This record gives sequence, structure tokens and C-alpha cells, in this order.
Amino acid sequence: MNNKASSPDERPQYRFGIGEWYGLSFIRMSAAERRRYAELQSFANPHVPQCPFKPGPCWKNGGVCSLRSYQRIKGTGTVSVDDRGSTIRTICPTRFEQSGEIYRWISEVVLENSDAIPIGQVNFLERVPLIGGPGTETPKAPREVGRIDNILVVPSSRPLHWCAVEIQAVYFSGRNMKLHFREILEAGDSGLPFPAHSRRPDYRSSAPKRLMPQLQIKVPTLSRWGKKMAVVVDEDFFKAMGKMDDVPDLSNCDVAWFVVRYEEVGTAIKLRRGRVVFTTLQSSVESLIAGKPPSQARFEEKIRARLTS
Repeated sequence: MNNKASSPDERPQYRFGIGEWYGLSFIRMSAAERRRYAELQSFANPHVPQCPFKPGPCWKNGGVCSLRSYQRIKGTGTVSVDDRGSTIRTICPTRFEQSGEIYRWISEVVLENSDAIPIGQVNFLERVPLIGGPGTETPKAPREVGRIDNILVVPSSRPLHWCAVEIQAVYFSGRNMKLHFREILEAGDSGLPFPAHSRRPDYRSSAPKRLMPQLQIKVPTLSRWGKKMAVVVDEDFFKAMGKMDDVPDLSNCDVAWFVVRYEEVGTAIKLRRGRVVFTTLQSSVESLIAGKPPSQARFEEKIRARLTS
């Protein structure tokens, strides 16, 4: 058995790149298809491809639906998907809309009715008059602000039988994707292009900074109304959260988490049902924060260390 460590030239380098582009699996696209989509990004008014997940043209700048991890062997330059695991990381919320599967799933679990339909975004909060002051305008009448991503409702139900749906993709941090488009144009027909710049899914921005306030604002009112909040995320987003205390039954929960996964089927990538977790708002918030404050003494040790550094 050879226990000799691999040389630096044999060790893989890992970076996140495009997983799906305008709904197509990046690794299954031809070099010509990749160049065609990359060239689109240089036009002031490009002819934007149709979104395969929802009617209408793609609305997302650049058309990237998801990211995945790639590896490159430095010595040979060989690029492939990350052999440690290269799951699909959703960065466009519309990606979750594939075939309406999430809505059928939520309808079956939360509403116990297969006839429920999604009606789209609905304004939730109403603006209140401002206190006013120098340079501040007080609205003459309240107007609606803030939205729930989607409402699932059973048609003709009396009283209305519905639930709220929030959909959360992950933001990414790192260099602008336009640089990667340029790399794709320059790659020619030499196989998968390896990203020259580092990017990564930014769960810390997506979870506590974006999703958590949405739940804190909306869920208390929904709970008073006797309604549930369904939250859709992918499996990597959910794994990046802190431990969550679940409850055994829908009736005891404030938030129902619907965790999707992706499966590569031939040349396509299909959204699949994963698992459902029922939990309270408090447990959801703690899980999204994924951290706890230290003791005062421990925190003050950090302050003293800064003073002496």
C-alpha cells in the first residue's frame, strides 16, 4: 500500500461554478451552447431565453439558476465535478418552481387538499403614517408594503382555506459572475472551464439577514389567524442551519420547512421532495442564527485581548 502523500500538482483545487444556466445542466451543455449563453451577457438588450421553471423569459441577470462545486488537478489541468460531493445550490428562487412540485407537496401536507392553487405574491403589511419631521413626508393614506412570496389557496373554500409560502434561495459571495462568463468565452472547446475566481454560497447572509426577519414579521400574525407558514429551501441551505427542535404534528407548529433535493436524470436535473420539518417560530429563528452569545466574562476577555494587541 502506498502511503505517500500526493504531490502539490496532484491535489485538487476546488471552486464553485455554474450548476444550471437558463435551466440547463452546465456539465451537459456543449462548449458552443456555453459560449452562446456567455455571449448573451455582452448585449445591451439580449434576447433572453424562456425560463423552463415558470412561464415567461428568465428575469435573473445572467441566467444562472444554481451553483455546484468543481475540482481541477493542477498538474494536468483536468476539470470535473467535485468528487467529494457536488450538490446543486439554488441561487434563483424561481428554480424551486419546477413542474409546480413544491406547491403540490405543500398542499398535500399543510392543506390536506390536492386542489389548492398558488396565486403568487400578495402584499402583507400596510404602511402606517410616519411621525414626521424635517425632510420626512407623511403619507396621506396607508399603502401596502411587504409581500408574502406565494399564497396557496383551496378554490371556493368557505371560509378561505390557505397557507403562506416563503421561498429562499442562497446568495453567493465573491467576484461578479460576469468574470466567469468571460472565462467561458475564452475557454474554447477545451472542456469544462474552471472558475478563475472564488465564489461560495453565503448562508450567513441568506439565513439570518434575509429569511429570519421575514419570518419574525409575518409568522406571529399568521399564527394568530390560525394559518401556517411553509418555507421552501434546498438541502444544503437546511444543513447550514443550526440544530432545530421539531414538533411532532402540523397542529403544533408555526413553520413547516419543506426541504428539496436535486437528482440528475440523464442530461437533466430534477427537483425532488426531500423532507418536511414542523417547528415553532422560536426554534426556526434560533436555527437560522446558528449561534449563541457567550458569557459576559468570555466576551470581555476578547475586548481585553484587543486592547493589548
